[in-house]
Amino acid sequence: MIHLTVVTPTSKLVEAQVDEVVLPGRLGSLGVLPGHAPLLTSLSVGRLSYRRGGETREIAVAWGFAEVLPDRVTVLVDIAERAEDVDVERARQAKQRAEDLLRKGGEDLDWDRATVALEKAVVRLQVAEKR
Repeated sequence: MIHLTVVTPTSKLVEAQVDEVVLPGRLGSLGVLPGHAPLLTSLSVGRLSYRRGGETREIAVAWGFAEVLPDRVTVLVDIAERAEDVDVERARQAKQRAEDLLRKGGEDLDWDRATVALEKAVVRLQVAEKR
């Protein structure tokens, strides 16, 4: 078993014993099983999933770090949202706004910011589907 802790600046979202954790690393997904080699990694916008037995849960996360040790994973993220907490309508609206901005373009558009907004909205919707 792995002890998983997920915290944001304002709350502790997860404190659980799990069989597996999958993290959204900056260079791709990173799977963690008990006995994993120690590492520290930065996280991007994506889905953090964890499994205990046959039950898998997901959290939408954005920006942070994870410390992986053989018996525990500690995740510190700026933003995290459980599937059951996602406001689906608000996420759909955010996705639409970001798509509209990117489609419209223009020289004053902050492409990076609009792209990240789209990514976050899509991840929130994907996580909400897993409820």
